[in-house]
Amino acid sequence: MVDGARRTTRRIRYVVAASLDGFIAGPNGEADWILIDPELDFDGFNSRFDTILMGRRTYEAMKAAGGGSSMPGMEVFVLFRTFQQEDHREVTIHDDPERLVAELRSQPGKDVWLFGGGSLFRSLAQRGLVDTVEVAVIPVLPGDGVPVLPPPSTRITLALTGHKIYAKTGTVALEYVVQDRRRTRPRRT
Repeated sequence: MVDGARRTTRRIRYVVAASLDGFIAGPNGEADWILIDPELDFDGFNSRFDTILMGRRTYEAMKAAGGGSSMPGMEVFVLFRTFQQEDHREVTIHDDPERLVAELRSQPGKDVWLFGGGSLFRSLAQRGLVDTVEVAVIPVLPGDGVPVLPPPSTRITLALTGHKIYAKTGTVALEYVVQDRRRTRPRRT
């Protein structure tokens, strides 16, 4: 990467809200506990990205919720092996994560938002394809649900690069860079 505003490589950034006990959704996919802090600048946040990368479950959940899967100004890629492109014209279907990430990184543009599920995050992180992990920790303990990093997984070493406390909601935003992006095998449970 080049210092300053100009970067030679687009980053893959896992940006997610999580409960204090490490869940990104409830047991049935619910996210009603995620607080939206009035200080949060969504337009400023969204302006950092022009591409979204998601997995099948997140894509299907967005469609089922009626929100659709397209986001204005964003190109959306869904990683899934058995979807047919002609059945999902509002997004680009891709079945090879390593090739897709290499293509995205080689193209000019803003960073790529790895959006949604822990399983896709785990899969990409284990391949060394995630550059940053950015978690908004919500002050709630649901006790069960979809974990940030579901098993089986391997250790991912991170270094803190930024943080912000949102006092009105008690949310803490943490930003990390992935330090060790070597390919690793998951632990067997």
